Amino acid sequence: MSTRKIGPNSLARLMGGWQRAGGKVPAYRQIQQAVRLLILDGRLPIGVRLPGERHLAAVLGVSRTTVTAAYAELRELGFVVSRHGSGSLTRVPDEARRLADKAQDNSLIEFSIAAPPAPKEIHAAFASSLAKLPLYLPAPGYEPAGLDELRQAIADRYARRGVPTAPDEILVTQGAQHGLVLTLSLLSRPGDQLVVDQPTYSKALDAIANASCRAIAVQLPPTGWDVELIESTLAQTRARISYLLPDFHNPTGRCMDEPSRAALGRIMVDRDCHLIVDETMVDLWIEHEPPPPVAKFDRAGKVISLGSMSKSYWGGMRIGWIRAHRDIIGAMALNRSTHDMGSPVLEQLAALALLQDEETCLAERRDQIRRQRDHLLELLRRRFPDWILEIPQGGLSIWVELPIPVATALASAAQDQGLRIAPGSRFGVDGALDRYLRLPYSMSEGALDGAVERLGCAWQNVVQGKCRMTEGVLENLTAAI
Repeated sequence: MSTRKIGPNSLARLMGGWQRAGGKVPAYRQIQQAVRLLILDGRLPIGVRLPGERHLAAVLGVSRTTVTAAYAELRELGFVVSRHGSGSLTRVPDEARRLADKAQDNSLIEFSIAAPPAPKEIHAAFASSLAKLPLYLPAPGYEPAGLDELRQAIADRYARRGVPTAPDEILVTQGAQHGLVLTLSLLSRPGDQLVVDQPTYSKALDAIANASCRAIAVQLPPTGWDVELIESTLAQTRARISYLLPDFHNPTGRCMDEPSRAALGRIMVDRDCHLIVDETMVDLWIEHEPPPPVAKFDRAGKVISLGSMSKSYWGGMRIGWIRAHRDIIGAMALNRSTHDMGSPVLEQLAALALLQDEETCLAERRDQIRRQRDHLLELLRRRFPDWILEIPQGGLSIWVELPIPVATALASAAQDQGLRIAPGSRFGVDGALDRYLRLPYSMSEGALDGAVERLGCAWQNVVQGKCRMTEGVLENLTAAI
């Protein structure tokens, strides 16, 4: 069996601005930290053969001895294993070691996940569902399309937003990510190109890659979406599928206006393309409710909408859905058995209970994230006045532009401070966007205080290491600390 490998140029692009801290941190350790971060992020898969030491050294502009030392440290930490004839392969430390490390490091602040804790309604929903569960126990429990009652509730939800929907146009999934995998499995072929906005949701890029497809990025403009550029990209690439996040886009928090949504519906018909619309964040509006779904402007069954309970309610509740033409839903239900046998019945019942009284929980959730967003914006403005902050209209994160492209280096420096952050390259095609960060406000105000304090220390270390290399911006960078 052949081993997957990554070339030195590709690895260097993923590493981004890996150099930091001047002479205080040896270059070999900076390389080790950058590669380790890529493995932990999932951007460098497990079992991939790393480039030869001499070739990577040439691309990075360091000595072969430096790369040799970095690989040796990665082996010692358990992130690389060397096999005769196979080179150096990526891995993660064994389960016992990872659990021990986690137990010893209770001070780590997780500032890379945009997901809030569960509201009090979650426990009540599961408790009521347990009481109803005996009614479903005589049946086998396999529901490839989902429970009829839940499909009806989700269809009613779309109808309230202006899109009449029947239950047979809904398929219940184990989250929106699962819905994307099922959609790509049905509609795409290996080698297909998919048009995506950039930045975009990192796990969507993973799903596209795992389907052996290629993401074609359309850069977001300073505001909104460039719908004309999306159309021209579809025409030039002859792509048959596009994936977009118009409802409080992850990671920027933008919301697409209604004329752009209508234009997308027309474009998909004209270009004979399918549009996958990720609506995971649709409930988390802060300033104003979103316009009607893109599906409202679909005249030919070209729009496939993905929804989820994970961001609005709780990430541990793996219930989502697909809304599409009934022929597509029927084909997905038949095709689903190659992936799984259906979503858990108890969780579907809990989701139904929550959707039957959704505004009680969601109104409180929106108030909470509004306070946390405003708190994080104020912290960042005070601590980093030279950072450019895009104020999100909803969702769970702030998209930050740094003065220089050092997001990967900053993520590595933050690890040393006990803080995990998500560099912009995680949300870009082929490791782009190293000038950006995604900072979530899904934590409490007190936790955000501690996270920004550690982020400031990491930024100071990066700035000090970059002083000699960034003449002309040193004065501004120093003012940002």
